[in-house]
Amino acid sequence: MSPTPDPKKPASLLGPVVLIGAIVAGAGGAFAYTAGWLSPDRLTPDRFLTALAPPSGPAAGHRRNHAKGVCFTGEFVSNGAGARLSKAQALAAGRYPVVGRLNLATPNPMAMDASARVRGLSLQISTPDGQQWRMANITAPVFAASTPASFYELLKASGSKDPEALKAYAGAHPEFAGFGAWAGSAPWTESYAQDRYNGLNAFLFSDASGASRAVRWSFLPTVEPVASKPDELGKRGPNFLESELTDRVKAGPVRWKMVVTLAGPGDPTADPTKAWPEDREKVEVGEVVASAVQNEPDGPCRDLNFDPTVLPSGISTSDDPFPAARSAVYQASFDKRTAEAKAYPATNPEMSK
Repeated sequence: MSPTPDPKKPASLLGPVVLIGAIVAGAGGAFAYTAGWLSPDRLTPDRFLTALAPPSGPAAGHRRNHAKGVCFTGEFVSNGAGARLSKAQALAAGRYPVVGRLNLATPNPMAMDASARVRGLSLQISTPDGQQWRMANITAPVFAASTPASFYELLKASGSKDPEALKAYAGAHPEFAGFGAWAGSAPWTESYAQDRYNGLNAFLFSDASGASRAVRWSFLPTVEPVASKPDELGKRGPNFLESELTDRVKAGPVRWKMVVTLAGPGDPTADPTKAWPEDREKVEVGEVVASAVQNEPDGPCRDLNFDPTVLPSGISTSDDPFPAARSAVYQASFDKRTAEAKAYPATNPEMSK
């Protein structure tokens, strides 16, 4: 991970902060507390969706967050190593169908691929027992905000006309420094297949005896990443990531290894801005295999809501407030875009360029 800037010097973060102002809407999801919400201002899903929208307004018929993406189908090949950690059928040795979505952190479905700093991998794993495991993962190693409320503040700052707003946010929230350092210095890759995708939220794995352990997970590429620069990537066209992935999968399946990290004593489970120590126990539990790519307008992921609280028996949420918060806002986004279905093209000519 890149070194963390000194939180006492927010000016040193200004470069990354300016960059993040353009991409923060998709840094990992739109969030709001469920149940009692937040008082006294009540941060509702609609307020978060409003904060996510660009000045021109949301793209009708599209996701309000991570609006540009491509579908794939394949399977999760479990090696059985995770069965000792969780009784979820998906972690028993076997092959289970997957619907996935690779995407960009932007509210603009027509954005240039080279303009989005954060990329995402969303998955739905289905098992013969009728259960599903849905998740959303991003390329950042830590999140930009420690609570849903502070993420809302970040969204407001990124959309503010005040040129000092983002700098002020960084100064008031030193926990932002880790994400800022990554955004400003981590290399860009040439392919979705070359990226590592991290599930930044903590979940609980429960085994057959009922014992539970807090975990986080990541999906590691099986091909060597090739570092590039945004201006070089921009020369490849607005949709080079989808084109590259499509060609790559035609030549053979794309794979990511799923690695589960077990929390140690005292590791924070409610704050995704805090990484766990590198020496924590890690278990490789299988591979996600992408064997076919489909344009989203006609693909199987178009109408999927990758709600991270849709979990199989043996996996549950922890004290991390973000999954439940994301669930609420994802549902609000899903309701709006499905109501606007007539505005969403059956095919998108831009995606074929």
